[in-house]
Amino acid sequence: MLPVAIIAGGLATRLRPATEKIPKSLLDVNGQPFIAHQLRRLKAGGVEHVVLCVGYLGELVRDAVQDGRAFGLKVEYSFDGPVLLGTAGALKRALPQLGDAFLTLYGDSYLLCDFTQVAHSFEESRKLGLMTVFHNEGQWDTSNVEYEHGRIKAYDKRNRTPRMKHIDYGLGAFSAEAFDRVPSARVFDLAQLYQELLSEGELAGVEIQQRFYEIGSPAGLEETAQFIASQGVTKR
Repeated sequence: MLPVAIIAGGLATRLRPATEKIPKSLLDVNGQPFIAHQLRRLKAGGVEHVVLCVGYLGELVRDAVQDGRAFGLKVEYSFDGPVLLGTAGALKRALPQLGDAFLTLYGDSYLLCDFTQVAHSFEESRKLGLMTVFHNEGQWDTSNVEYEHGRIKAYDKRNRTPRMKHIDYGLGAFSAEAFDRVPSARVFDLAQLYQELLSEGELAGVEIQQRFYEIGSPAGLEETAQFIASQGVTKR
């Protein structure tokens, strides 16, 4: 199974004041920090190795999770440098720990998909990147992907069109080689990397049937907490 990078270095301004003194990953969800639920979900999905890309108050995350042994995982950390370089920049910084290929998701996502199948689809595609998509129709967030017949035809988070019925699900797969496109000295986000790979014909797409959950907003936090509680997820 490929390692997983969790991008968890953001300032979480939409959740303030709750995130003024603790990072979003440590927000309480049903009596436990969100990262605990996220890591157990990854473990249940067959993941063994996680690299946490942390920045703002990242030391608190490291103190809480430590080496991941409590979750049956190997957990390592990649800290942002003195200058923030965006989501793709954070992943590029973590490449020595991630190796030749890896999956990545955001630190506020709770995903129900089959991680092993996504990794397999990426390896079979022989492309430098893969984006998972969900047929959203604007239901949970604004759709930003045009996806037809197993192919991503367009992706743009700013210039959306009526043909965009899908949304970036929040789980990607990459070869380390893809990050040759990411400059070392300026901010570069994952959305930009996806677009570059798409323009080069190097971006595969996989449609996920299960909806996503996220804690990026107060409403999302409440909904995710309710869903996790409904599943009877408890600490093991």
